[in-house]
Amino acid sequence: MVHARARRDRDLCVIGVRTLWRTVGDGEFFCPDCGGDRNYRRRTGRRRIVVLGLPVLPRGPVAPVVECAACGGRFGTEALDHPTTTRFSAMLRDAVHTVALAVLAAGGTDSPAVRQAAVGAVRAAGFPDCGEEQLLELIAALAADTGRLPGAAAYDAGATGPGGAAGAAGAAGAVGQAGRDIGRDGLDPCGTALAIELHEALEPLAPHLAPTGRESILLQGARIAVADGPYRPAERTVLETVGRALMICPDDTARLLAAIRAPF
Repeated sequence: MVHARARRDRDLCVIGVRTLWRTVGDGEFFCPDCGGDRNYRRRTGRRRIVVLGLPVLPRGPVAPVVECAACGGRFGTEALDHPTTTRFSAMLRDAVHTVALAVLAAGGTDSPAVRQAAVGAVRAAGFPDCGEEQLLELIAALAADTGRLPGAAAYDAGATGPGGAAGAAGAAGAVGQAGRDIGRDGLDPCGTALAIELHEALEPLAPHLAPTGRESILLQGARIAVADGPYRPAERTVLETVGRALMICPDDTARLLAAIRAPF
């Protein structure tokens, strides 16, 4: 009743300025007021002089807004730059996955301790079906200079391909052996494939992480690197690249890497 009266009083205003909105799109975004993922309407508007509730003279356009369908809050279109909760979780998972692969690729795959540390980090990040064979398959693809890492698709239990489960198991075994053959020296830490993967996975995520969150990703990679002993030069180079992609200054990167030591 109160809202109806307020709207009636506004409509009966003798003269004023009103914005007439038009919806031009919709989707899902992270609403700052609701604190969660909500549907939104992207709206454009034009101001008009209103006389006795009737729009008469145009006063020009207003900046487009994003309107939450739940709370009705209106925000600038930059609100769409913030990832949804679902998207943020996927970005964080993929970032840890890529860092683990990069450290494993640079340092070599012959150490069981390193392989186990990498598998543990990837599983904890959100790939519970990850195993050594899957990681070795990805490392072998990188060693073959395919340029891209398959990512989550490698852990799809249903993707067996021609020949069924037996054929998939044989292929995984062959590729896994190829991954082990990379040995102790690993891959070129400055290689194009590693650099592309790290920057593409980490740079979009970094602005949305608190400093402790960015440091946590770097430290997970460091723990993988020292699982079999002190840092190798290639591992340190990769971790320094991770630090830059995460917008961690070089001094802080050096301090964090020095804080993680080999367990023996």
